[in-house]
Amino acid sequence: MKKVEFDFNQLPDLSDFYREFQARFGLGDNFGANLDALWDAVTGYIQLPVEIDFIHFTPQKRTHFAALVLLFEEAEEELEGKLRFNMMG
Repeated sequence: MKKVEFDFNQLPDLSDFYREFQARFGLGDNFGANLDALWDAVTGYIQLPVEIDFIHFTPQKRTHFAALVLLFEEAEEELEGKLRFNMMG
């Protein structure tokens, strides 16, 4: 299973996360950089199986990025083992 880490010491906001996600998964310029586009990418465009780790993900960052956490948790459930999502402080 491919493993991709996102270091939240280097990602202060959602726009930075979207740019990093787009680069890491080789998504083209048509990636919409919003939650709907991220859902479409995670559930239909990126290569699976994959493990996605959010590192340096403090409780404050979990609050700030709550929508991302919810999206990845829902995708993990929907993709039934093809996506693993982890958060590490």
